[in-house]
Amino acid sequence: MNLKTKLNNLRDALSQNLIERETPIRLTLLAALSGEHLLLLGPPGTAKSELARRLKQAFNGGNYFERLLTRFSVPEELFGPLSIKALEEDRYERLTSRYLPTATVAFIDEIFKANSAILNSLLTLLNEREFDNGVKRDKTPLSCVVGASNELPEGEELDALYDRFLLRYKVMPVSKEGFVQLLKLKGNPKPKPELAWRLTVEELQEIQESAELVKIPDDVMVLLQELRIFLDEQKIYVSDRRWRKIVKLLQVAALTNDKNEVSIWDCWLLQHCLWAKSEQRESIFDWYQSRVGTKATFNPENFNKLVAAWEKKLEDEKNSQTQDMDEEGNLLYLDEKGGITTQTKGEVPEYRNGEPLYLAPPEQQRNSIQDRTNQGKGYTVEEFKQHFCHHYRDRFQDGQQWIEIKDYFAENANLLKVLKDFTAKMESTRYSQHHINGRVEETDKFVRDITEYLVQIDEQISSLTQTINDHLWITPGFSEPAKSTLEKTRQTVEALRVRITTTRDGFSNLPVEE
Repeated sequence: MNLKTKLNNLRDALSQNLIERETPIRLTLLAALSGEHLLLLGPPGTAKSELARRLKQAFNGGNYFERLLTRFSVPEELFGPLSIKALEEDRYERLTSRYLPTATVAFIDEIFKANSAILNSLLTLLNEREFDNGVKRDKTPLSCVVGASNELPEGEELDALYDRFLLRYKVMPVSKEGFVQLLKLKGNPKPKPELAWRLTVEELQEIQESAELVKIPDDVMVLLQELRIFLDEQKIYVSDRRWRKIVKLLQVAALTNDKNEVSIWDCWLLQHCLWAKSEQRESIFDWYQSRVGTKATFNPENFNKLVAAWEKKLEDEKNSQTQDMDEEGNLLYLDEKGGITTQTKGEVPEYRNGEPLYLAPPEQQRNSIQDRTNQGKGYTVEEFKQHFCHHYRDRFQDGQQWIEIKDYFAENANLLKVLKDFTAKMESTRYSQHHINGRVEETDKFVRDITEYLVQIDEQISSLTQTINDHLWITPGFSEPAKSTLEKTRQTVEALRVRITTTRDGFSNLPVEE
């Protein structure tokens, strides 16, 4: 019988006759396997102590210790009475047999009632698995403490104790659906796992040592890094020590599932490790669910930005224009009539408010008008008539002759002209075949990466239900929301593939230089 089969049988045996307690029983057993502690938060009468007592049945040998703390609890209640014989010999030692320092599994109810007289010794015992007994510091066999409380700790002096519990779970009364099943329970049957399924101290040590060899892949490492950023944004503090313990827990979870590296599915456990207030668990779990199906080398959010950048680059190159040249290599311009010329400047008619401007008649220059341009302002048709036509609206006298204004305006030489730069004659930029091939090659690599990733997502979707149901520590029922998330991720990724494929084809169709 391999380890996973043994643990699966043990877990199911411990779960017998418990209503809606699949998750806490799994967390309790995993905490013991990892050498960590579990906090159960919830009202009285919700089977918190029963979960700890059942954990005792998971071990072949070892001692179990249980105590309810109050504000008036004294160290003797947890660590044992003082030895009278030792006191007679001027030694301050406790008789620890059958007390917490000799326990393998312990249940401490109302643990946050611990006072300062108890706290320091309790912290050392929980973290270092050591107990200061007189002048000696003894190693303890403690595997797991299940702590219980009706409420979260109040006061900074309890923060360190709270942090010692890596796994946290809020236990609620059974639901409306489970209530009838609860009423039908008869007596108080205790689980009796077969001896072959129970764990020895040596097996626990071997599991924890072997777990150190389990790899943390890039996908999980990136997920943990992004999760830390998310928690910082949510103002949820997680100590560095806690992060290291979380990694160890994930390694144990993977090892016991017959895996040599941590998977994204093992990270389902993170929701029970990171909250400081119970209402934060849901936001952490929602964040995790949104990352199901992602991987380190492909994050849809980041890739969406990358695709958008390529789309912008294609649009810029499609809209890019360069100045046209003639066969001799001279730059070409457009004159005032739209004709093509190599001249950079030329005289062009001037306009005011959309109206053409005209020069004063030539003969007037010999009289009072010295500047036909009217100081560069010229004359509109109405201004011309007012200045030069006098009593006539359709003709004027220039010297000894009468001139029809329509004939005057028809002469190009009579228009007011100014020297202006001609507009460069532009054409769509043409690119070298080498440039186009480079763009196509770069974007085609993303197309291949996305296509490969879609294959992986399809494989995950097809095997999802079986994978989750076979997982030792994930509570049944997660496969449906996980599948829904994967399918949404697939739709997002497929849309990205269409966009980057279109972009690639756009680069391949850019104008090629002659």
